[in-house]
This record gives sequence, C-alpha cells and structure tokens, in this order.
Amino acid sequence: MHKVTLPTELLDQLAERRGRLRVFDRIDPRSTALLVIDMQNTFVHPDGFAYVETAAGIVPNINRLADALREAGGTVIWVRVSLAESGRGAWEMYFQNFSPPGTAEERRRSLCSGHEGHAFWHALDIRAEDLIVDKDRFSAFIQDASDLEQRLRDRYLDTLLITGTLTNCCCESTARDAMMRDFRTLMISDGNAARTDEDHIAGLRTFVQVFGDVVDTDEAIDLIKAPSGGSSQSAGSGQR
Repeated sequence: MHKVTLPTELLDQLAERRGRLRVFDRIDPRSTALLVIDMQNTFVHPDGFAYVETAAGIVPNINRLADALREAGGTVIWVRVSLAESGRGAWEMYFQNFSPPGTAEERRRSLCSGHEGHAFWHALDIRAEDLIVDKDRFSAFIQDASDLEQRLRDRYLDTLLITGTLTNCCCESTARDAMMRDFRTLMISDGNAARTDEDHIAGLRTFVQVFGDVVDTDEAIDLIKAPSGGSSQSAGSGQR
C-alpha cells in the first residue's frame, strides 16, 4: 500500500480557494455506492501481465469499506475489465498500439471471460447482494463501455467511493467521468493502487483539484457511519 500523502501546500491552496478543504462533508450511505475497479488477477496476482505490486495491500481497506457501506444500507459494485476476442470489445486500437510487440493477443485474452486473469482476486469479500459490472474501456462511464451509469440511476445512487487499480488510469478515469456525469465522487487514498508512489499521487492530485474529494478509508467510514449521513465537523479533517 502506498505510504504517501497529498502535499500540504496543495491542500492549503484548495482550502483557501474554496473556503473549505472538503467538497462533500456529508454523504447519505443509502444513496452511495462503493466502486471497486479492476481488482482482477491480471493486475493483483504476481504472475499477471499488468501486475501492480501495491494492489494486494489495499484489499483489507476495500473489504472494510464494503462491510461498512453494506451495513449502512449502501451498495457495493465490483467493476472488472471484460474484453472480447473480436469487435468493439477487443479494443484493437489500444492493444495493437500500446502492447509490447507480439503480446497483444495474449494480453487481451487474459481479460476475457473464462481466463484466470479475468477472475477477481481471491481475497476480495464479494457478497451475493453486491453488483458486478463489466467494462471494456478504462473508464466505466465512457459511452457503451458498460451499463454502470444506468444501474446507478435505477437505484437512485448519486455518491461514489472509488477504489481499485490503477489509481492514475482506470480509477482516475472512472472517477473524473463520474463527476462530469454529476455524481458526487470521492477517491479513497489508501484504497487505490498504482505502479509507483509518483503515479498514485499524480492521479489523486489531479482529481482533488477539480473533480472531487480524496479521503482515506477511516475518513470514508466515518462519513458512512455519521448521524444524518455525515457531519460538517469532519470537513477537511484528514486529507493532510
């Protein structure tokens, strides 16, 4: 798990500009969803082609958040990359141009249904009442990438807690697009993982400036458990 935090000077600038540090100092857990992005063997298992060394370390925090949100009446959604052998879901542009020579087909197949790399990491606490959403692009909100937005709207869910991997790729892309689709969006600093500390902070730093809040797991659980869905006294208390 990453042991880095957002720079104090950035947080001071945000607090001065906004008049407060945290955008969302209260949430209603009943209208909140925890999104867990791409915690699949391809990314979490050491033998996966896109292995992220810090990803396994965030699993306990993800499971804690999931438990707290379920208990408070919220929704847990496990989002996974699910590709196809051909057609749009094969994403030829990406795999043919951004894969090492000769590896495109193997990489794509590892994220197709039925492949071991496509499966969720074994330590995730996935329950029968949770939702599973398949996507075929980095952001789950890109047009036709998934049915995530419709499933959120159908359940009157308007607040999202973002966890998973990579912080600065699929998680940040999904989080930024969520805000632009008018969802209240928070990224969990110790519930996201990237390949380096620098990548992790870069993703969070961009997001927190104009897209939403960055809080840690304990802060998010406090918001979930607080009376009336949160307390203004907790605003900005833990992003430093």
